[in-house]
Amino acid sequence: MSSLRSIVAGAALAAAIMPAAAQDWPTRPVTMVVTFPAGSGSDVLARILSPRLSEILGQPVIVENVGGGGGMTGAYRVARAAPDGYQFVLGGTDTFAQSQTLHKNPPFNAKTDFAPVALIVEQPFLLVSRNDLPVGNLPEFIAYTKAHQANMQYGSAGPASGSNLTCTYLNSAIGVTVTPVPYRGAPEGLQDLIAGRIDYYCPVIAAAIGHIGNRTMKAIAILSRNRSPTLPSLASAHEQGLIDFEASYWNAFFLPKGTPAPIVQKLHDAAVATINSPSVQARLKVFGVTVVAPERRSPDYLQQFVATEIEKWIGPVNASGVSLD
Repeated sequence: MSSLRSIVAGAALAAAIMPAAAQDWPTRPVTMVVTFPAGSGSDVLARILSPRLSEILGQPVIVENVGGGGGMTGAYRVARAAPDGYQFVLGGTDTFAQSQTLHKNPPFNAKTDFAPVALIVEQPFLLVSRNDLPVGNLPEFIAYTKAHQANMQYGSAGPASGSNLTCTYLNSAIGVTVTPVPYRGAPEGLQDLIAGRIDYYCPVIAAAIGHIGNRTMKAIAILSRNRSPTLPSLASAHEQGLIDFEASYWNAFFLPKGTPAPIVQKLHDAAVATINSPSVQARLKVFGVTVVAPERRSPDYLQQFVATEIEKWIGPVNASGVSLD
């Protein structure tokens, strides 16, 4: 009987400690896992957000790049992490939507293996080419690629990445077959594009805007439906005749499944306060990144949004012909 009382007392004590620990969170540094390498679009975003997020939470938010597997390696690590709030992932379109169709057996279920925190930003993909590719707009790019596809190469951050799926989606839409060259991340691929070793790439705007400004590569089209305020003179693919073509990238915060609700709420509130900060918004604007509307920032919205995005990308992913074991 005394043993039973001890068990009951221990369970009650644990139940009392957990809410208290959740309410006190964070009491030590927090890790934001970025699923692509330093210099990638996701990394740029994380390093804009982390200083203000650290100020609001009262503890350092450390950005850790865990690349590999087209973003799956880092996301999987967070899915398996202790649900104590000290690791969260900066997820995106590729890791939480496209991956669920791209992989025959995904290492995690994006809808059930995480605690959604907040959808935070969106940004368009771009089509960029090496400077000496003899094209100046999308119709010229399409004509040239159709004529020379057997000898062309495009770069990406690996077969599971958003950049690869966007380029394969584009290739399918214009009716070409071009050899892909996988890289660890956008920085390496874009450097090879600058060097002329590959012909084109489909990065997010944040990864390419500096190179475009320096004129080390050529911007052919914005791949979102509308133009970007950051590159207002660059016409969208839709405007240039590829009707209804659209490819944009979103980012959101996710904690491991089972993270206590008070921690989820505290990180959500800190994320919202961070993206509402005028200094953060000013820096995001420079990189062509748009903060999502307030009504789209709740955990419940993100839960439903991920499910919708998975369904949205089934068609394009299957059309790309890319499938991974």
